[in-house]
This record gives sequence, structure tokens and C-alpha cells, in this order.
Amino acid sequence: MAFPERFSNLPEYAFPRLRALLDHHQPGGAPIAMTIGEPRHEMPPFLSDVLNAHLDGFAKYPVNEGIPPLLDALQGWFSRRYATTLGHENLMVLNGTREGLFNAALALCPEHKNGQQPVILTPNPFYQAYAVAALVLGAEAIFVPATKDSGHLPDYANLPADVLDRAAIVYICSPANPQGSVADTAYLRNLIDLAEKHDFRIFADECYSEIYRDTPPPGLLQTARDMGADPERVLSFHSLSKRSNLPGIRSGFVAGGVESIRRIRQLRAYAGAPLPEPLQHVAAAAWNDEAHVNRSRALYQQKYALADRIFASVDGYQGPEAGFFLWLPVEDGEAAALHLWQKTGIRVLPGAYLSRDIAGVNPGKNFIRVAMVAPIDELEEALRRLRNCLYP
Repeated sequence: MAFPERFSNLPEYAFPRLRALLDHHQPGGAPIAMTIGEPRHEMPPFLSDVLNAHLDGFAKYPVNEGIPPLLDALQGWFSRRYATTLGHENLMVLNGTREGLFNAALALCPEHKNGQQPVILTPNPFYQAYAVAALVLGAEAIFVPATKDSGHLPDYANLPADVLDRAAIVYICSPANPQGSVADTAYLRNLIDLAEKHDFRIFADECYSEIYRDTPPPGLLQTARDMGADPERVLSFHSLSKRSNLPGIRSGFVAGGVESIRRIRQLRAYAGAPLPEPLQHVAAAAWNDEAHVNRSRALYQQKYALADRIFASVDGYQGPEAGFFLWLPVEDGEAAALHLWQKTGIRVLPGAYLSRDIAGVNPGKNFIRVAMVAPIDELEEALRRLRNCLYP
């Protein structure tokens, strides 16, 4: 029985890899999971009533592109958040952003670019869906370091011109997972200029956009509109998972140019998994309400302040601008994660599990990712234990 070769070099996914590292060792204290970005703040309390009112929708096949009330809610939210007007034809409802970030590449990446193998550029570290899309498409995945020297954002502008000329899709995550860095307007404008010069599309993974310290991060579509750039060149991906503490609902969307969205819709009509109609009504209610988002953001802002106090004297500590991860410097991420588990029972993710080795260098090797999703009392206890164990 033959199996495909294209996935043969795919590394083990981060969380099975972590279990293999830790699970045959005993924890050194009551276990506390700080590995996965699964919010534990309160869900919007009114959503159960919405769901109950639409339970009969489970008896129907869902609308692929999104029911009108959900598309209306997305229009309204995008207008309030980014002062940008979108039509229904600019929007596609997703079953979570992970499948959207993957399937949009399938729908929009050309088979060749300037007669050559296309390139898909991703930051390194990165969300793993970006790389798998390149594998499936037969594109060349190029991982561009996002390190302290580059502000923890990929420096695409310094890539060779022949690489940029082959680029078909460029991923950017802002606020960044795992570092919490934000691509400011100047960065986004430069990236859009680069896209227009070298003729590629930008996929902006903006699912952490509503969790920030003080200033809302700018959006890619908003910046492109202000520049008068080609709307088909930019796509923005958003989710309720982090914004509304609803990872289990699997509700997200992509916004972009009319033709790009038409092609994404066409592919998903054949091979996508539409969101069940009752959950689309729930999603519409969540996108229409900001009060629960504001309450949740205020809790994360307390967590930023807590982490800043606890790690203030740690050499190399840099608090996140946005998102809910700490990207903590260590000598070796795997060794630190194992030591922390054996001594305290705290589980964190080695940074190398989110990165790829390039020329023998892994930009995540000297970091651990710590998810600040627990209630603040539990979080304070965990962070103090972590601080005392790894930075005595």
C-alpha cells in the first residue's frame, strides 16, 4: 500500500510531541496546563438563549457562505472595528480560521508563478496550517525568521528579489502567535507595497486582534483601503475563539476582494464543512456584542500587568503587546519545559515546536510559550512557580 511522500517530512504536531516529552515523567506539583491557547474567560452569557431559539436549524443543511444575519453582523463589526465597508460578497464564513487559512491557499495559489514553482512565505515561528498548505499545493515553503532583531515580525523586504518574484502567498500573523508582537501601520504599508511590486497575495491571520494592552492593532484591509491598493491582494482572517472565548463553536470568517471570496466560496461548496445554522445565529449574536469582549480584554490587561511585575527582573523578558501568550527566553525550550514539569507540574510549550530549523538554526529553540488563559489567581500562582523555577 503506497502512501503520499509529501507529508513524510512533516514533524509531529506540537501537542503530541509535548506529550511524548513530558508524560512519562511525574509532575513535581499539582498540574497546571499553560500550553494551549484555549481561553477560559466567561463565554457571552446570552448565547444559550440564541442557540435554544434556533435548535430546529440542526435539521437543515447549513448555508455555505453564511446566513444573511451572520453576514450582516460581520459587516457591522468590520465597519465599527476598522471603519471599512464590506458587502456580503466580500465575506466568507469559516468553520474556524485554521481551515480557512489552509483552504484559501488551495483556492487562490496559482500552479506556477512567472513560469516557476510558487513560493509561500511564512513567519518562523508560525501557525502550522500555513506550512501544510504549501505542502499540499506543491509550493515551496520558505520560513522567514521573526526574531527580536526584526521586532518578532518577519522581515520579508530583505528577501532576494527572485524569491519575492516567485511568492504567491505571504502569511502574516498580527498580533503574532507566539510572540505577541503587532504589525503597525508602517509595517503593513511596506508589506502591501512589496506585494504590489512583486505581485503576491497577503493572508493576514488577525484572530488575536481584540486582545491588546492599550491600542487596537491596525488591520490589513483597513490599511490597503487607505493606500488604494488592489483589494484582491489582501485577505483578513478572524475568529470568535479568542475574541469571544468560543473556541468550541469553530466560527470564523475571511474578508477580501470579491473575486478572491468567490473562488474561496466555490471551493468550499465542493469540499468545505459549513457551520451549522444554529451556530451561525450564535456567531451573529456574538459579533454584534462588544460588552463581553471589553470585559474579557480588561482581564487580559490585568494579566499583562501581573506578568510584567513577576518577570520584571528577568533578563530578556519582553511583555506581549497583544494576544495572551508569554514568549519567555530560556537556554533551551525543551529542557526548560521538562525541568518545569518535573519540578512544579506546570506544562508549557517549547518554542522549537512552533518553528522550523533553517540552516541548523531554530528561532524558537531558546523560548517557551506560556498561555495566560487561566483565571488570574491561578495564573499568578503558576507564573510565580515558573519564575522561581526557571529564573531563580
